[in-house]
Amino acid sequence: MQQLEIKVALQVGRPPSIIFEAIINPEKMKNYFISSGSGKMEEGKTVIWKFPEFDFDAPVNVGKMEKDRYISFSWEGSEGKELTVEMFLEPQANNSTVVRIIEKSMENNQEGIEWLGRNTEGWANFLACLKAYLEYGINLREGAFDFMRE
Repeated sequence: MQQLEIKVALQVGRPPSIIFEAIINPEKMKNYFISSGSGKMEEGKTVIWKFPEFDFDAPVNVGKMEKDRYISFSWEGSEGKELTVEMFLEPQANNSTVVRIIEKSMENNQEGIEWLGRNTEGWANFLACLKAYLEYGINLREGAFDFMRE
C-alpha cells in the first residue's frame, strides 16, 4: 500500500539564519506557533512543546540538524505512530528563504487520509504564521483556534 506524506513550502522574506533560529528557539516560536517549549532544539535532544489551543504536551525528538539549512524531528501522530518531519531552508538571491516541510508517513487508508488533510492544513498554517511573524511582527495564531478548545 502506498505511503502518504505531506509536502508544503513557502518563501519567507528573511535569510535562513533568522528562520532557523525562529524554528529551534521556543522563545521565538511562541510568537507564532507554540505557547511554550522546554528548551531549544538540539540534535539528539527531546523537547516538549505546548500549544495554546490544546491541553497536551507534544514530545519532539530532535534528529539531524544542519545550521541554517535543515532540521529533522519525530513526534507521535495518530494511534501512537511515530512521524518524521523534515524542514529544508533554501536561500534565495533576494535574501529570502524557501522553507520546505515534509512530514511522513501514514498508510493510504481512511486514517491516513484524515491525517494528510489535518496536518497539511497545520503545516501550511505554520508557514503562514512564521512568515507573518518574521516579516510583519504579527502572531496570526493568537485566537485563531479558540473555537477548538473543549
